[in-house]
Amino acid sequence: MKKCVLSILMAMSIVAVACAGESAKLQSETQVAEQNEVAQVESAFKQVNHIQVPATNIASPMDVNVILPESYATSEDKEYPVVYILHGYDGDYTSWLTLTEPKLDSLASHYDMIFVLPDGRDSWYWDAPADPKLKMESFFVEELVPYIDENYRTIADAKHRAITGLSMGGHGSLWLGMRHSDIWGSAGSMSGGVNINKPKWAKSWKMAQRLGSQAQYPQRWKDHTVITLVKNLKPGQLNITFDCGVDDFFIGVNRELHEEMLKYKIPHDYSERPGKHSHSYWKNSIRYHLQYFYDIFNK
Repeated sequence: MKKCVLSILMAMSIVAVACAGESAKLQSETQVAEQNEVAQVESAFKQVNHIQVPATNIASPMDVNVILPESYATSEDKEYPVVYILHGYDGDYTSWLTLTEPKLDSLASHYDMIFVLPDGRDSWYWDAPADPKLKMESFFVEELVPYIDENYRTIADAKHRAITGLSMGGHGSLWLGMRHSDIWGSAGSMSGGVNINKPKWAKSWKMAQRLGSQAQYPQRWKDHTVITLVKNLKPGQLNITFDCGVDDFFIGVNRELHEEMLKYKIPHDYSERPGKHSHSYWKNSIRYHLQYFYDIFNK
């Protein structure tokens, strides 16, 4: 009888061990499958995406870099705020990453935002009156923003959409933000050329190619200058932040813009810091802008 009981217990033990082994094997296979699935997602995911956006308002499709936060790959239902980041004169869609801040991808992940880096084509981000094939403002409003919202998981409203830039891009970001606050609820400028209507700059930075000569079209130059838009703003219409280095050649026009906003009682953040018109200054400055936008996005 004892031998019979022992035999039964041994048999049960063998079955239990076999079942445990099979269970462990299945669990291991499941874990491997899950790990492989995650690895496939991660291998397909790129933080920096080079895309071409179809265009009718400019001469050819636009090259754009889109930078995604790391969470974009795994949070499949999450939607993200977007910051459009504009480069300066003689730059392109790669300039921010190659010259100014190669770690923008880390900042996108830190703030959990999508960054859009378009190619400004030395346009000053206007619809150029003297160049009908360069309607950059119309391209941004009618084509670029809708394309980004259609192809990425964005929070597609003005509160969660911001724009900033450096130098020419600083002018462009305030130009676009002030004229289209229904699209961008926040706008910033770093060392921006925010008042280009100066005789000393009449032949600089291809502006005459876009506007016509300053001598021939003085009103056109005045109308295409950011500082002249301030009087049309309503307090609270747009969240505005801008700054400039104290040794920058644009410091004077940024101080003028600050005084103009005070005159018309337009709320804004303005700061001056040590620095010149340089990538090292903008690498530092972009962090202030992103924090400013982050606080607004998360109110």
